[in-house]
Amino acid sequence: MSARACSHLGAGFCYLCVMVTTEVLIIGAGPIGIACALACKKQQLEYIVLEKGALTNSLFNYPLNMNFFSTSDKLEIANIPFISKDAKPGRDEALEYYRRVVTSSNLNIRLFEKVCSVEKEEGRFHITSEKQSYTAQNVIVATGFYDIPKLLNVPGEDLPKVTHYYKEAHPYVLQKNIVVGASNSSVDAALEIWRKGGEVTMIVRSKSIGERVKYWVKPDIENRIQEGSISAYFEAEISEIKETEVIITTPQGTKTIPNNFVIALTGYRPNFEFLERIGIQLSEDKNIPTYNEETMESNVKGLYLAGVICGGMETHKWFIENSRIHAKRIAKHISEKKAS
Repeated sequence: MSARACSHLGAGFCYLCVMVTTEVLIIGAGPIGIACALACKKQQLEYIVLEKGALTNSLFNYPLNMNFFSTSDKLEIANIPFISKDAKPGRDEALEYYRRVVTSSNLNIRLFEKVCSVEKEEGRFHITSEKQSYTAQNVIVATGFYDIPKLLNVPGEDLPKVTHYYKEAHPYVLQKNIVVGASNSSVDAALEIWRKGGEVTMIVRSKSIGERVKYWVKPDIENRIQEGSISAYFEAEISEIKETEVIITTPQGTKTIPNNFVIALTGYRPNFEFLERIGIQLSEDKNIPTYNEETMESNVKGLYLAGVICGGMETHKWFIENSRIHAKRIAKHISEKKAS
């Protein structure tokens, strides 16, 4: 750690003006960020992980009763066994697993420290967080995509009754609820709210429930819709949200539905603005970042991408099970550069 003159507090001590130096700085402490830290440690690379929220922050914010589509062995990182009660583990089991991995491996992770900027100058990266300044030879971006929801962009979307995240059914009991979307998250929320005693209407842009919905759940939601327990409007969209009702457009025309809450689970996207600010080139059609598939190095030399961030808007193509390999590729490439 090296100090430099403070421009914020004059003669006083300022953490932002104390430069921390490391070989690798990893942004994001989700499962893939953790895997990157483990891979760096195995290659004896000095590293620091910065996470703006809690450990595995996205997973922490998943619905309380969520079960993964993947089996526990597909969620393992660095060949550390993940033993779960059922073949497909739940949120709490996954949180416990990743906590154990981090604490038992004594990983260097700094939580609740948001990265504000990443700049490259004279072959090194200068990173500023809300708490500290860093310099690193390499940066790994493993920030996922769960923090920025895809908005409906309709009047009334900013009302307090509208949310783009679903945690549990209890607040929606005895209420008139609209669930927007037909993905796994939408279907799970609709079924749980209905079973707990809430009235549910689904608004779906497509002609049917999504094909990627978990195979053991899809018949359940389709049967509930067919019997009328859950209402559903297909090929429909919300045009306006009001205090006590929602206006939708359907193939049969405009309809007004009495409403207390709107749960708009229309998906999420990576922070493309952040990627562009740090110099990563994105494709024009789907915002897919430029990177080498063998090394995961982006168009900015020394800056690597790991996990779902690699998919741009195609967030459904990357999961823990098929992107955990990114960590090994990155650490191997950095280690080879260091040795050459």
